[in-house]
Amino acid sequence: MILAAGRGERMRPLTDTVPKPLLTVGGRSLIARHVENLAAAGVRDIVINHAHLGAMIEASLGDGSAFGVAIHYSREGVALETAGGIALALPLLGSDPFLVVNGDIYCEFDFAALTRQVAAMRSSGSVAHLVLVDNPPHHPRGDFAVVDGRLRNEGACRFTYTGIGLYCPRLFAAVTPGAKTALGPLLRQAVDADAVTGEHYPGRWEDVGTPERLAALDRSLTMPRSAVDARG
Repeated sequence: MILAAGRGERMRPLTDTVPKPLLTVGGRSLIARHVENLAAAGVRDIVINHAHLGAMIEASLGDGSAFGVAIHYSREGVALETAGGIALALPLLGSDPFLVVNGDIYCEFDFAALTRQVAAMRSSGSVAHLVLVDNPPHHPRGDFAVVDGRLRNEGACRFTYTGIGLYCPRLFAAVTPGAKTALGPLLRQAVDADAVTGEHYPGRWEDVGTPERLAALDRSLTMPRSAVDARG
Protein backbone atom coordinates (compact mmCIF):
# COMPACT_ATOMS: atom_id res chain seq x y z
CA MET A 1 0.00 0.00 0.00
CA ILE A 2 1.20 3.50 -0.87
CA LEU A 3 -0.13 6.18 1.47
CA ALA A 4 -1.10 9.23 -0.59
CA ALA A 5 -4.03 10.89 1.19
CA GLY A 6 -2.23 13.64 3.11
CA ARG A 7 -2.91 17.32 2.43
CA GLY A 8 0.75 18.34 2.52
CA GLU A 9 0.20 21.56 4.48
CA ARG A 10 3.92 22.27 4.89
CA MET A 11 4.38 22.02 1.11
CA ARG A 12 1.90 24.77 0.30
CA PRO A 13 1.49 26.53 -2.08
CA LEU A 14 2.83 23.64 -4.21
CA THR A 15 0.17 21.27 -2.88
CA ASP A 16 -2.69 23.68 -3.49
CA THR A 17 -2.89 22.42 -7.06
CA VAL A 18 -0.91 19.14 -7.00
CA PRO A 19 -1.16 16.29 -4.46
CA LYS A 20 2.11 15.92 -2.62
CA PRO A 21 2.99 12.43 -3.97
CA LEU A 22 2.78 13.80 -7.53
CA LEU A 23 5.49 16.40 -6.90
CA THR A 24 8.50 15.60 -9.05
CA VAL A 25 12.18 15.11 -8.27
CA GLY A 26 14.69 14.28 -10.95
CA GLY A 27 11.96 14.38 -13.58
CA ARG A 28 9.73 11.70 -11.95
CA SER A 29 6.94 12.02 -9.41
CA LEU A 30 7.59 10.66 -5.94
CA ILE A 31 4.75 8.16 -6.22
CA ALA A 32 5.71 6.94 -9.70
CA ARG A 33 9.18 6.17 -8.34
CA HIS A 34 7.59 4.03 -5.63
CA VAL A 35 5.43 2.14 -8.11
CA GLU A 36 8.45 1.48 -10.32
CA ASN A 37 10.56 0.27 -7.39
CA LEU A 38 7.78 -1.95 -6.08
CA ALA A 39 7.30 -3.47 -9.53
CA ALA A 40 11.05 -4.11 -9.78
CA ALA A 41 10.85 -5.93 -6.42
CA GLY A 42 8.20 -8.28 -7.76
CA VAL A 43 5.13 -6.62 -6.22
CA ARG A 44 2.16 -6.97 -8.58
CA ASP A 45 -0.81 -5.59 -6.63
CA ILE A 46 -0.71 -2.09 -5.14
CA VAL A 47 -3.36 -0.23 -3.14
CA ILE A 48 -3.17 3.57 -3.09
CA ASN A 49 -5.36 5.67 -0.80
CA HIS A 50 -6.07 9.28 -1.61
CA ALA A 51 -8.21 12.26 -0.61
CA HIS A 52 -6.88 15.70 -1.57
CA LEU A 53 -6.87 16.00 -5.39
CA GLY A 54 -6.93 12.22 -5.56
CA ALA A 55 -8.36 12.18 -9.08
CA MET A 56 -5.04 13.57 -10.29
CA ILE A 57 -3.22 10.56 -8.83
CA GLU A 58 -5.58 8.17 -10.59
CA ALA A 59 -5.19 10.07 -13.87
CA SER A 60 -1.40 9.94 -13.58
CA LEU A 61 -0.99 6.27 -12.64
CA GLY A 62 -4.12 4.72 -14.13
CA ASP A 63 -4.68 1.05 -13.48
CA GLY A 64 -0.95 0.41 -13.18
CA SER A 65 -0.64 -1.57 -16.41
CA ALA A 66 1.98 0.86 -17.73
CA PHE A 67 4.16 -0.17 -14.78
CA GLY A 68 3.41 -3.89 -14.97
CA VAL A 69 1.26 -3.85 -11.82
CA ALA A 70 -2.41 -3.67 -10.87
CA ILE A 71 -3.32 -0.54 -8.90
CA HIS A 72 -6.43 -0.43 -6.71
CA TYR A 73 -7.62 2.84 -5.18
CA SER A 74 -9.04 3.44 -1.71
CA ARG A 75 -10.86 6.76 -1.92
CA GLU A 76 -11.29 8.83 1.24
CA GLY A 77 -13.69 11.76 1.32
CA VAL A 78 -11.41 13.36 3.88
CA ALA A 79 -7.97 12.13 4.90
CA LEU A 80 -8.33 9.54 7.67
CA GLU A 81 -4.72 9.73 8.93
CA THR A 82 -2.38 6.78 8.49
CA ALA A 83 -4.05 4.03 10.56
CA GLY A 84 -7.51 5.16 9.52
CA GLY A 85 -6.55 5.03 5.85
CA ILE A 86 -5.02 1.57 6.19
CA ALA A 87 -8.05 0.26 8.12
CA LEU A 88 -10.43 1.50 5.41
CA ALA A 89 -8.33 -0.25 2.75
CA LEU A 90 -8.07 -3.62 4.53
CA PRO A 91 -10.69 -5.29 2.28
CA LEU A 92 -8.37 -4.55 -0.65
CA LEU A 93 -5.25 -5.72 1.18
CA GLY A 94 -6.28 -9.21 2.23
CA SER A 95 -5.42 -11.25 5.31
CA ASP A 96 -1.64 -11.60 4.90
CA PRO A 97 1.06 -9.14 6.03
CA PHE A 98 1.40 -6.27 3.56
CA LEU A 99 4.04 -3.70 2.73
CA VAL A 100 3.31 0.00 3.35
CA VAL A 101 5.27 3.01 2.11
CA ASN A 102 4.56 6.71 2.52
CA GLY A 103 3.90 8.28 -0.86
CA ASP A 104 5.71 11.51 -0.01
CA ILE A 105 9.20 10.19 0.72
CA TYR A 106 12.18 9.46 -1.51
CA CYS A 107 14.19 6.33 -0.83
CA GLU A 108 16.52 3.87 -2.53
CA PHE A 109 15.49 0.99 -0.28
CA ASP A 110 15.26 -2.47 -1.84
CA PHE A 111 11.63 -3.45 -1.33
CA ALA A 112 12.44 -7.04 -2.31
CA ALA A 113 14.52 -7.34 0.87
CA LEU A 114 11.49 -6.33 2.92
CA THR A 115 9.13 -8.81 1.29
CA ARG A 116 11.56 -11.55 2.30
CA GLN A 117 10.92 -10.55 5.93
CA VAL A 118 7.32 -11.78 5.83
CA ALA A 119 8.18 -15.35 6.88
CA ALA A 120 10.37 -14.12 9.75
CA MET A 121 7.60 -11.77 10.83
CA ARG A 122 5.10 -14.62 10.99
CA SER A 123 7.46 -16.84 12.99
CA SER A 124 8.26 -14.04 15.46
CA GLY A 125 4.61 -13.28 16.13
CA SER A 126 5.13 -9.58 15.45
CA VAL A 127 2.37 -7.36 14.07
CA ALA A 128 4.76 -4.99 12.31
CA HIS A 129 8.30 -4.76 10.98
CA LEU A 130 9.61 -1.22 10.49
CA VAL A 131 12.52 0.21 8.53
CA LEU A 132 14.47 2.88 10.44
CA VAL A 133 17.17 5.39 9.49
CA ASP A 134 19.61 7.68 11.28
CA ASN A 135 17.82 10.73 12.63
CA PRO A 136 17.65 13.64 10.17
CA PRO A 137 18.30 17.20 11.43
CA HIS A 138 14.58 18.00 11.55
CA HIS A 139 13.83 14.94 13.75
CA PRO A 140 16.82 14.62 16.11
CA ARG A 141 15.15 12.50 18.84
CA GLY A 142 14.06 9.72 16.53
CA ASP A 143 11.13 7.37 17.13
CA PHE A 144 12.30 3.95 18.32
CA ALA A 145 15.32 2.09 19.61
CA VAL A 146 16.30 -1.33 18.26
CA VAL A 147 17.38 -4.08 20.67
CA ASP A 148 18.16 -7.49 19.18
CA GLY A 149 15.86 -6.81 16.26
CA ARG A 150 12.95 -5.73 18.49
CA LEU A 151 11.77 -2.15 18.79
CA ARG A 152 11.64 -0.25 22.04
CA ASN A 153 9.93 3.08 22.68
CA GLU A 154 12.90 4.29 24.71
CA GLY A 155 16.62 3.61 24.47
CA ALA A 156 20.02 5.20 24.35
CA CYS A 157 20.17 5.10 20.55
CA ARG A 158 16.91 5.91 18.79
CA PHE A 159 16.25 5.94 15.07
CA THR A 160 13.64 7.53 12.82
CA TYR A 161 10.84 5.56 11.22
CA THR A 162 11.03 5.85 7.43
CA GLY A 163 7.37 5.32 6.63
CA ILE A 164 8.30 1.92 5.17
CA GLY A 165 7.17 -1.26 6.90
CA LEU A 166 5.30 -4.53 6.94
CA TYR A 167 2.01 -4.76 8.81
CA CYS A 168 -0.35 -7.53 9.88
CA PRO A 169 -4.04 -6.70 9.46
CA ARG A 170 -4.71 -7.51 13.12
CA LEU A 171 -2.77 -4.39 14.16
CA PHE A 172 -5.76 -2.40 12.89
CA ALA A 173 -8.50 -4.65 14.30
CA ALA A 174 -9.69 -2.02 16.81
CA VAL A 175 -9.82 0.82 14.25
CA THR A 176 -13.32 1.67 13.07
CA PRO A 177 -13.36 1.86 9.25
CA GLY A 178 -13.87 5.47 8.22
CA ALA A 179 -12.60 6.91 11.52
CA LYS A 180 -9.62 9.23 11.63
CA THR A 181 -6.92 7.31 13.48
CA ALA A 182 -3.21 8.00 13.89
CA LEU A 183 -0.68 5.20 13.46
CA GLY A 184 1.78 6.32 16.15
CA PRO A 185 -0.26 5.28 19.22
CA LEU A 186 -1.04 1.86 17.71
CA LEU A 187 2.64 1.23 17.03
CA ARG A 188 3.75 2.35 20.47
CA GLN A 189 1.23 0.06 22.13
CA ALA A 190 2.45 -2.84 19.99
CA VAL A 191 6.08 -1.97 20.82
CA ASP A 192 5.22 -2.01 24.52
CA ALA A 193 3.79 -5.50 23.93
CA ASP A 194 7.09 -6.59 22.33
CA ALA A 195 5.25 -7.22 19.05
CA VAL A 196 7.23 -5.04 16.61
CA THR A 197 10.52 -5.89 14.92
CA GLY A 198 12.70 -3.53 12.91
CA GLU A 199 15.86 -2.94 10.95
CA HIS A 200 18.24 -0.06 10.36
CA TYR A 201 18.64 1.11 6.77
CA PRO A 202 21.93 2.93 6.05
CA GLY A 203 21.06 4.01 2.51
CA ARG A 204 19.52 7.12 1.07
CA TRP A 205 16.16 8.27 2.40
CA GLU A 206 14.60 11.72 2.31
CA ASP A 207 11.51 13.03 4.05
CA VAL A 208 10.35 15.55 1.45
CA GLY A 209 8.47 17.67 3.96
CA THR A 210 9.08 21.23 2.80
CA PRO A 211 9.52 23.04 -0.53
CA GLU A 212 13.15 23.65 0.40
CA ARG A 213 13.88 19.95 0.97
CA LEU A 214 12.04 19.09 -2.25
CA ALA A 215 14.16 21.56 -4.23
CA ALA A 216 17.39 20.29 -2.66
CA LEU A 217 16.49 16.68 -3.50
CA ASP A 218 15.58 17.63 -7.06
CA ARG A 219 18.93 19.38 -7.51
CA SER A 220 20.83 16.38 -6.19
CA LEU A 221 19.02 14.00 -8.54
CA THR A 222 19.46 16.15 -11.61
CA MET A 223 23.06 17.19 -10.93
CA PRO A 224 25.58 15.47 -13.24
CA ARG A 225 27.39 12.61 -11.50
CA SER A 226 30.76 14.29 -12.07
CA ALA A 227 29.51 17.34 -10.17
CA VAL A 228 28.24 15.18 -7.31
CA ASP A 229 31.59 13.40 -7.07
CA ALA A 230 33.50 16.68 -7.15
CA ARG A 231 31.30 18.10 -4.40
CA GLY A 232 32.15 15.07 -2.25
